[in-house]
Amino acid sequence: MSSPINSMNTVMAKNPYSQDTSSMTKSTDSNNSVEDPQVTTGQTGEVQESIAVSQKKQLNAAIIESTLEFSNSLGDQPLSLALKAALQGINEALQVSGVESSVEDAYESGLDFSPEATAERIVSFSTQFLGAFREQNPDLSEEESLNAFMDVIGSGIDQGFGEAKDILGGLNVLEGEVSDTINTTYDLVQEGLQAFVDSLNEKEEESATE
Repeated sequence: MSSPINSMNTVMAKNPYSQDTSSMTKSTDSNNSVEDPQVTTGQTGEVQESIAVSQKKQLNAAIIESTLEFSNSLGDQPLSLALKAALQGINEALQVSGVESSVEDAYESGLDFSPEATAERIVSFSTQFLGAFREQNPDLSEEESLNAFMDVIGSGIDQGFGEAKDILGGLNVLEGEVSDTINTTYDLVQEGLQAFVDSLNEKEEESATE
């Protein structure tokens, strides 16, 4: 009987997301080599969107390969993927808001990928940028900036978990224990974010009464 990891590798080998980047580039170049004067603006937009989707698929494939490289068991892989995708989602959301962040130091090989440890790293990574966010938005009150900040990192986390689920679903492994583990981790992240907000509000209330 083949092992779970070999089964996943077999599925990945058949996954259209893992196709060679150079072949996709050649295909794109050949499709665009003949100019059609009747191509409309709408058609051009569809081509650009198709290229963007292809690039996204290549990124997803790279995430999968990195996940397999850094994970030691099938149980580690889903949360390793969820962690990396969530950190990247947070990073992208913060950059849109003018806050510079980097995921390189937050994701390392050999980490504990239990739901609790994964959620803690996501919460710790995302909440550390509140000060930088407030510097970028000096016109907002403390309450307004906190709410806006939580919306930003929340959207990044949702994006990351959504992408992780899409990838795992494409590999036909988003079911049973894997699905439960991902959902548990997401719930723990939400609890951690709420605890951060509650703690910060308590400190600010104490400062106001002094």
